[in-house]
Amino acid sequence: MKDSGSRLFWAVIGQIAVIDIVFSLDSVITAVGMVDTIGVMVAAVIVSVGVMLVAAKPIGDFVDRHASVKVLALAFLVMVGMALTAEAFDQEVPKGYIYAAMAFSLAVEALNIRARARRMLKAQEAGGGA
Repeated sequence: MKDSGSRLFWAVIGQIAVIDIVFSLDSVITAVGMVDTIGVMVAAVIVSVGVMLVAAKPIGDFVDRHASVKVLALAFLVMVGMALTAEAFDQEVPKGYIYAAMAFSLAVEALNIRARARRMLKAQEAGGGA
């Protein structure tokens, strides 16, 4: 029984590593396409790795506390993927539409998080006063 749990754990770790490698390569390819100077590319990769190292834990903790953010992030990925697919077929999607949709969605989610926090606080106060 323990052996199958261990295999499942390592399978999940392997999947995470493969996805991480794919996204890293995607970022490097994007950086190569955006600039012609190798020094700028190297600096961009170093800065991005530094930001990821610093921000990974706080962002991971935030997402763990607010599970609906995972769904929102997935929706953003789908939207960007659809825009890239449309561009592959020579259909330009104005970036302003994408950014406006993301900003609106983030604002709604921020209001939802705030409302949930207030409800929890009121529930704690009601439970503590009884």
